[in-house]
Amino acid sequence: MSQEEKTSYSKEELQEFEVLINDKLAVAREELAQLKRSLSKQNDGGTDNTASTSKILEDGADTLERENLSQLAARQQKFIINLENALRRIKNGTYGVCVDTGKLISKERLRAVPHTMHSIEAKLAKK
Repeated sequence: MSQEEKTSYSKEELQEFEVLINDKLAVAREELAQLKRSLSKQNDGGTDNTASTSKILEDGADTLERENLSQLAARQQKFIINLENALRRIKNGTYGVCVDTGKLISKERLRAVPHTMHSIEAKLAKK
């Protein structure tokens, strides 16, 4: 049976994706924890003994770094939510089906972007 004829992945195939997603979730959660630790450490730091001009420049750099870390943390949190949603789709039997075309998303795409809900054709058509 070709992939175009299939309407869903088998239990074994879904289990493979579930393992992949859980592995990615573990890594993503650890990276988010590291980002949060970095943010809290930055908030603890103080440079009370430096000259005022130097302190102003350093405070500006610290603020920029804190903003960058906050953006990375937000992006990582969104990635985690998307992976968790993919696990829900595995459980309810809708995983791997394109929401736009109703066709199966290729295994290669799902391995590269396991939380996707769009086939590559649907994604390219949106551009």
